[in-house]
Amino acid sequence: MIIKRKKNIRQRGSKTHGYGSMKKNRGAGNRGGRGNAGSGKRADQSKPTMLKNKRRFGKLGFKSKSRKIIISITLRHIEEKLAPLVSEGRATLKDGVYHINLKDIGCDKLLGKGKLLHKYRIECESASKGAIEAVKAAAGEVVIKEPVEKKVADEAIEKSQKKGKGSDGQKDGSDEEPSEEP
Repeated sequence: MIIKRKKNIRQRGSKTHGYGSMKKNRGAGNRGGRGNAGSGKRADQSKPTMLKNKRRFGKLGFKSKSRKIIISITLRHIEEKLAPLVSEGRATLKDGVYHINLKDIGCDKLLGKGKLLHKYRIECESASKGAIEAVKAAAGEVVIKEPVEKKVADEAIEKSQKKGKGSDGQKDGSDEEPSEEP
């Protein structure tokens, strides 16, 4: 076996590292520029391969601050995890009916996949039609509550309407008596 030293060890102490004059290997000019510079300047050599990658160029959208991520849970999952939910105190049994608030579980929406073997009273922000029908078929009920943010917004709108303000923030003329002009 031939034992050979690495090339860069032989270049230690050498000013040019085998490139000859310093200006031949100086900066990004030696590479044709930084980043994607020079990618398709002459005869389009590498441009087609770069254009195939759609994520390479342009901006890639934005993250909406108003978008809410909805976490859903199915009836089958609730049925499977019923014993742990009761032992943790997230579900309670009263008069043969299991009471579950999906906020306690960390979910927002109830989906209807699965079969129910017990009676449930489920409180949630939203539920699919199939979920509501399946729970009713099992002699239970689904209570849909409004989200807290929506309630606060609705109350603010009602207050502004009671004050006699319209959508543009100015008073409507409906409260005042019409003035007679000569």
